[in-house]
This record gives sequence, structure tokens and C-alpha cells, in this order.
Amino acid sequence: GWTDLGCYGSSFYETPNIDSFSKKAVKFTDAYAACPVCSPTRASIMTGKHPARLNTTDWFGAPQPYNVEKHWTRNKPLIPAEYIEHMPLEEITIAEVLKENGYSTFFAGKWHLGKEGFYPEDQGFDINKGGWERGGPYGPGKYFTPYGNPKLEDGPEGEHLPDRLAQETIDFISMQKDNPFFAYLSFYSVHTPLIGRPDLVEKYQVKSESVDFDGEDFIPINNNQWRQVQNHAVYAAMVEAMDEAVGRVLNALDSLNISDNTVVFFMSDNGGLSTSEGHPTTNLPLKAGKGWLYEGGIREPMIIRWPGVSEPNNLCNYPVTSTDFYPTLLEMADIPLRPDQHIDG
Repeated sequence: GWTDLGCYGSSFYETPNIDSFSKKAVKFTDAYAACPVCSPTRASIMTGKHPARLNTTDWFGAPQPYNVEKHWTRNKPLIPAEYIEHMPLEEITIAEVLKENGYSTFFAGKWHLGKEGFYPEDQGFDINKGGWERGGPYGPGKYFTPYGNPKLEDGPEGEHLPDRLAQETIDFISMQKDNPFFAYLSFYSVHTPLIGRPDLVEKYQVKSESVDFDGEDFIPINNNQWRQVQNHAVYAAMVEAMDEAVGRVLNALDSLNISDNTVVFFMSDNGGLSTSEGHPTTNLPLKAGKGWLYEGGIREPMIIRWPGVSEPNNLCNYPVTSTDFYPTLLEMADIPLRPDQHIDG
């Protein structure tokens, strides 16, 4: 969520690595996901097109209008539109264009853009570590091995998924450090199921006891409850574990002496979950969160470090959105634009 990082105003979650990274980069105050749920935003990044243009307007696996009786919107005046449950293969993804131009392409983590036949390796990625149709880690160990993920081998006992995905990314970058590469690290964190590393959960349980909040933890919003304070220990543990993993990748770039020649993007695919499924965070002062078209559902933290171009500690208030990644990446790589593809970027 927009205020889930220290550098974006959180006083409860600890994100020292991303906070440090933000000081060397451009921090965007008005960056938006193309949709308040995950799959459509992810498709917009890969294609440079709005979800409505692609007809991919809900998270893949959500009920369709013909079986809406299973959906929480069944008693609403409007029901969700019918949508395509995959990112079309006809789209020329940013990964495909970069691959055509000599880049090695790598994907790790959450894909959620279609079933088998629509996986990362079908959409321009040379290597896929963990990307398939599931939107969360729902295997036997959830965020810990065994993962039950056909695209990610189980690790040693106790292995934590964010750490594993970071290591897979580091291994790829290490092999490609002398060549052009595109590494797309897409954490499953933070997402339901809400499960944190025990040591970090314990840390934040203690910290939550000292949170001084003068108000109600929840207030009503339509038929839901809307969290008003950041004090959820498990969610906080998940945020910090993600931050640690980000730090490991950034440190690897430094160790390999390629930080000065590598552009790094950080962004989220929807707002923080504040009104359902445990209501673990809040996006205040923005209204609501994931699943809502209020600012809390679509406004994201976004940070970009472009060595030699972006100035440290730069704050950008210009509105940008997830469709803008595609043409921006092409321009950064000095590859001709494809306006017919990234028509909305």
C-alpha cells in the first residue's frame, strides 16, 4: 500500500533497505496501478495497455457474471463484467521485445496471468522461477517450503519464500552481469494468507503494544470494516521480510559492480488490503484499499533509480501509471518504441 513503507510515511513497518534505496532514486507521489486488483495491473505492465482494452478487468480466477452467485457482489446493483482469464498471447510483451533485442529475461515470483500455456516462459521470459496461475502461495507450507509450486522446487527445511525468490534473482543476475538482462522479481508478499516469519512476528507483537492510537481501530465502510491504524504484527513481519529480500538484491548489484549500469524499479500492483481478508493495513490518508477505486486502492509507492539520469532524493509529483513502464523501458534501453502495442503508456 501507499503508506506501507517508512519512506512513504509508515511509523510501524520497518523498511530500511527500501528507504535507503529511495534516497538514491526518484520517489513518485502520484503513481497508480491500472486496476485495484492484481492480475489486470500485471497485464498492464507487461503490455502497456489498459485492462479494459485487453478485457482483463478482474483478478484471474474471480467469478464471472454467469456464476456470480459465488461472488461477494451478487447482491449489488452492478456485477463484474465478463473478462478474459489470461493475458493474450497475441500481445507483444515488454519481455518479448527486450529478448528480441539481446536481453536475457528472467521472472521470479507471482505471475497470475493465466493457466498453463500462458506462463512467463510463454510470454517472453527465458527463465521462470515460481510463476504460474495461482495468485498466492497456497501450497502445503504457504510462505515456507514445501511450496507446492510446479515452477519452484522446494528448498531446505525452514526456507522462506521471499528469501528464496531474492536468491534466485541474485543467481540469475550473477550469471548475466556482463550482458544485458531483464530481471522481473515479483514477490508473493505482501498478500494473503497472512503468515510471517516467527521472529519478525514476535518483534512486531511487542512493538504493536506501544502503538499510541487515539481512535477506533476500525470504522464501517459500506458493509465492510476499514482499518484505521497500522499495528498488525503479521503483516508488518511480511513487509519487513520483503524489504530484507529487496536489500539482498540491491546489495548483490553493488557486489557485482553493476549498480551504476542497472535501472531498478520498485512498485506494487494494488493498494494495501484495508477492508477485507483480515484488514491487515491502512492506506490513510487515502481512502479504502485493495479492490476499491478510491485512492487507497490504486495509488502505489513507486521508486526508480536510473544511474546517470535520475537525481538522488528526487521527488516526482507527476501522475504516472503502470502502463507507462513499457515505453519507458524501451526508451531506457534505446529500443524503438512500439506505439501500436503500448498504446496506453
